[in-house]
Amino acid sequence: MDITMDKAIGSASVRLSKKLTRIINIYLKPYNITTEQWSVLRTLSDSDEISQKELSQRSDKDQATLTKILDLLVKHELVERLPNPADRRSFLIKITAKGGKIVHEVTPYLEKIFLKITREISEEKLLMYREVLLSLEANIDGLLEQNN
Repeated sequence: MDITMDKAIGSASVRLSKKLTRIINIYLKPYNITTEQWSVLRTLSDSDEISQKELSQRSDKDQATLTKILDLLVKHELVERLPNPADRRSFLIKITAKGGKIVHEVTPYLEKIFLKITREISEEKLLMYREVLLSLEANIDGLLEQNN
């Protein structure tokens, strides 16, 4: 019986993504954030002040989803919206000291979780897996560009 690419790659990738999200959400629960909020906080921690449009691109979130995430992060005082001096119609997004503290605590904590997730998988296989993921992502980006 031949297995289709849809089952071998598509379904397996979706299942893995859902399971990763589920387990990371469990471990993020004590910090009162979700994986979606975490990805935005982590992205902001690498920046100073960036526009919401730039943050949307860097975090790979559409504008509507990002707005909802930012509303929650602002409510919990983890990020702040600042007036953009270059464009009065937009805001700059900045991580707060409280948000930075969470990133500082969560980063090594999640690293330990990922070490458990990847246990018994050789470094060579993990590097190959990363290469394959990046290739798949690049191929998908190319297809998306063709369809836009």
